[in-house]
Amino acid sequence: MTPFQWSKHVMVVDAAYADKVAFDLIVNFERMLGRPIPPADLARWVDCLALDGGIREGKNDIQVVMVHDSRFRQMDNFQPAGLYTELNGKAFSDHLGEFSFHTLTGEDLADKDSVLIDLVRNIMAEPKVERLMVVPDGENPALMQQLRQTAQQAHEQLHTTVFTMEPVQGGNFRQEMLGYSLLNALGIAADEINSKMK
Repeated sequence: MTPFQWSKHVMVVDAAYADKVAFDLIVNFERMLGRPIPPADLARWVDCLALDGGIREGKNDIQVVMVHDSRFRQMDNFQPAGLYTELNGKAFSDHLGEFSFHTLTGEDLADKDSVLIDLVRNIMAEPKVERLMVVPDGENPALMQQLRQTAQQAHEQLHTTVFTMEPVQGGNFRQEMLGYSLLNALGIAADEINSKMK
């Protein structure tokens, strides 16, 4: 299914869905805060996902797989944004370790949701992987049902965290709110929000 040699820590991200949520947050918070909001800092975002997924400071190897449809090759609300021109095969290091980026799309008739589920199933069966962080299209009930079913087959040592905008019923995984990490990556602090809501 995949050419990757898996690390202990893997993120699987629906790139188009993450971009859509970032856009929605930018529009809403520009109106609320009365200031322009720049694109989300992708490095800062994956740092937040890693921390929420249980990764701590150290020399970790973290793979980030950006799943997308063949026609979606650029994110509009992140920086860097080009899935192939700026991200695929690239890496950066910080206090959490090295983050390496890969892009993956469906071939022929496979859509990104099928690719994402197949990828997650593959990772969940890989004993080498200890932590899996997934950003699926949480607004797609059929996909989320497939994800719940797939998670039942995960090996016992795997710690899985799924990031959504709304709580998901059931599932053999931890859940975290996607919005918190994106707000951080967009440079929107809780104090600024609270000051506008008084």
